[in-house]
Amino acid sequence: MTEPEPLTAGHVYNPSFIRRRKKAEMSKRPGVCAVRKQVIKRRRRASGLLLLFLTCPLARAGVTITVSGVSDPIRGNVLAYLSFARYQRSKHLTPDIVDRLESRIPREVQSALRPFGYYQPKVRSSIKAAGPDNWQVAITIDPGRPVILKSVDVHVVGPGAGKRLFTRITSRLPLHAGEPLNQADYDGVKNDLLRTAATYGYIDATLTRHELLVDPAAHTASVALELQTGVRYRFGATTIDQHVVSEKLVRKYLRYREGAPFDLTEVLRTQFALDDAEYFSNLEVVTGTPDRVNHTVPVNIHAEPSRPNVYSFAGGYATDTGARGIISWQDRRVNSYGHKMSVDLEAAQVTKYSLQSRYIIPIGDPAVENLTLAATVEQRELADVDARTMSIGPSVTRVTGRWQIVGFINGVHATGTVQTSVPGTLNASKACIAASTQPGTACTANVTIGLPTNDMLVPGVDFASVPKGYLGEPMFQHGFFAEIRGSEGAFGSRANFLQIHVQVERVFNLAPKWHLLLRDEAGATLASHFEAMPPAMRFFAGGEGSVRGFAYNDLSPTQQYCTSDNEVCDQAKAGGKDVFTGTVEFDRDLPRNFGIAAFFDYGNAFNHLGAQCDEVADASPPRQECHGLLEYGAGIGFRVRLPVLTLGIDIGQPLSQSGSPRLYINFSPKL
Repeated sequence: MTEPEPLTAGHVYNPSFIRRRKKAEMSKRPGVCAVRKQVIKRRRRASGLLLLFLTCPLARAGVTITVSGVSDPIRGNVLAYLSFARYQRSKHLTPDIVDRLESRIPREVQSALRPFGYYQPKVRSSIKAAGPDNWQVAITIDPGRPVILKSVDVHVVGPGAGKRLFTRITSRLPLHAGEPLNQADYDGVKNDLLRTAATYGYIDATLTRHELLVDPAAHTASVALELQTGVRYRFGATTIDQHVVSEKLVRKYLRYREGAPFDLTEVLRTQFALDDAEYFSNLEVVTGTPDRVNHTVPVNIHAEPSRPNVYSFAGGYATDTGARGIISWQDRRVNSYGHKMSVDLEAAQVTKYSLQSRYIIPIGDPAVENLTLAATVEQRELADVDARTMSIGPSVTRVTGRWQIVGFINGVHATGTVQTSVPGTLNASKACIAASTQPGTACTANVTIGLPTNDMLVPGVDFASVPKGYLGEPMFQHGFFAEIRGSEGAFGSRANFLQIHVQVERVFNLAPKWHLLLRDEAGATLASHFEAMPPAMRFFAGGEGSVRGFAYNDLSPTQQYCTSDNEVCDQAKAGGKDVFTGTVEFDRDLPRNFGIAAFFDYGNAFNHLGAQCDEVADASPPRQECHGLLEYGAGIGFRVRLPVLTLGIDIGQPLSQSGSPRLYINFSPKL
């Protein structure tokens, strides 16, 4: 039978020490605690069981235990020590067994309180039979005076003395003279010193002094710890056993170099970097036996090849994109130089289709840097425009400090269409002829207006913040992202434009369960002939991740497009020169990985500052409708935090315009 683990030296009170148990027979007396126990028992987590211990008497197979007079952490440790808890499954507790268990209570309670600095508690217990095989155990504890620390002496000697690795421990001790003794804190400091020494290469480090002297009669204690660091070891030779890619490439993934001071965290980072490379399976990066003469630690790497070709199929739904499906193929190892190739096909309601192929060549530090040749064919709905884009070109990704820099140049072919309806007349063949002046039956004609075609080269550069120790893992969001791109007549552009786009996002933890999300986006375009710029390179606003309360990409200025014969023209939302959007969102964590949110979004895409005016369709006489520069929306949301992402369900209400609330459903790695 598995028992709860009591809190002793080196243990910190934690729900995980209460192991999961099978369901037991409930107390025959119904009540509030019985109901709560039924609910909590359905949880399979140890933390749920601990909550049962702390909020209700312990009722298991005819035994009810109540502990009073002490705090919850101490009560939990007492319950872990009690022999009565070990007999809770027994169906037949005889009076002799009960008397024997009761005699152990004072000694067990004393042992449970000592780690918290209480050495002379007063314990009263009573046991009574509440029915056949049903016992009620009541324990009242007066912990008494705590033991007070009289002196605390913790220091480090040897070659590592004064290193920040150790001073960060000795300068922030949880032990202070004049405060009650907590034995777990003492053991925590001791273990932290030894663990730090082993992690950072002080292999021969020892505690030359480790004393915790307690005088129960005087209610005082003294602590003395001395760590002798010894010499710091260095990285020795690295042996690589694999036949997947070239050894030269594998060595570029190492996060350390031979002869550098040993650091176990860099060994782990090497393991992560090689795992993320996707070349290997059954990968092991382990340290060898230290060389105590030369003070070095060798490293051994063993790996087997992973499956080279990977196929994946995925489906999903988001309010902005609608239902979508993705089919992907990846060749993880085109050759021994570590080249990769992938093809992704995506279809959705908004992104009608997107076909992207990439060929990746590792360069520099292959964990985070590469040369990529990419080609994309895409059809998307951008407000009123059905945009079609083809692009092909190289990009180079570099990482410097905490910044990722991507330089690119793409050959772009962009075009599109706008659908409109105009009055017409039926001809002899019963076909509706738009804008016809011939007599006949009136009808409504659907007209497709073609947009100007752009063929141009677009160079640019991206800047993105990455976390410390970044190893090339996919980043779903960046604290800071900026892109600069442009083109001009010599590159085939009709618009001669220069564009900058900046996004900033930050989460502040206001309290243990309260979070504040701030997001801002700004973009600007300088163009000599903006009307000739393809919509795929303009700015839009509205929708999830932008201004909730409005439709996806619906916030945009209009532009007039006409058929080639200029017989039919229409105003279409085709994107703006500039954009500015932002979000202020408060999130509150709830139990069971749920959360709620309240948000306020603002922003717009526009061609100029000041009032934004649009032509009113079918108005006679023609007139304009004007509104402020920025639109506003607010709403509430519900969050379900899954293991690797968060499901968000938001309801946004436009405030700056009349309109109905909109529902947004999305999956993201955010709050």
